[in-house]
Amino acid sequence: MGRWEPNARGRLERAALELYSERGFEQTTVAEIAKRAGLTERTFFRHFADKREVLFWGAGSLQDLLVGTVASAPDSAAPIDAVAAAIEAAGALLQERRDYARQRQAVIAANVELQERELIKLASLASAIAGTLRQRGVRDLAASLTAEAGIAVFRIAFERWINETSQRDFPQLIRESLDELKAVTAGK
Repeated sequence: MGRWEPNARGRLERAALELYSERGFEQTTVAEIAKRAGLTERTFFRHFADKREVLFWGAGSLQDLLVGTVASAPDSAAPIDAVAAAIEAAGALLQERRDYARQRQAVIAANVELQERELIKLASLASAIAGTLRQRGVRDLAASLTAEAGIAVFRIAFERWINETSQRDFPQLIRESLDELKAVTAGK
C-alpha cells in the first residue's frame, strides 16, 4: 500500500495488532509497525503517542459515550438504569469489532504493563461516570458504588463476550450480567 492511501490510523492499528500477536508487544517496534502498514514512523507518531496508544486510543471516545449517555438519561431514571443504558450503548458500539476486541485482549493479557494500563482506563471510566451521576444529584457514595458496579458489569460481560463461542451480542451479555448483579443484591 502506498503512503497516500486513506485510513492510515486503521492500517497502523491492524499492523500493530498483527505484530503484537506474532512477536509480542515488547518485541515490536514502531518502525516495524509503520513498515507493515506501508507508512513512515513519522506518520505513526501523527496518530499515536507511542505503541501502547494503538491499543488505547479509543478510550476518550468510549468515555464520552458513557458520560453522554448517563447525562442524557431521563431524570426519573434510577442511577443504575442510567449506567446500564450507558454500558449497553458502549457494548453496541463495540459489537462490530469482536475479532479486534479478542485480538486486543490477547495482547493485553500477555503483558503486565498493558494490563495495568487497562485497569487504569477502567478506573478512569468509573470515575467519569461517577462524576456525571453526582452532577445528576446522586449522593457521593451512591454515585461511586453505581459507577464501579457498572464498570464491573461491563468488564465481566466483555470477558464473556470475547471468550464465548456463541455469537450472543455484547449488549445482551451486559443485560444478563446486570440482571445477575441485581438478583444477587436483592438476595435472590
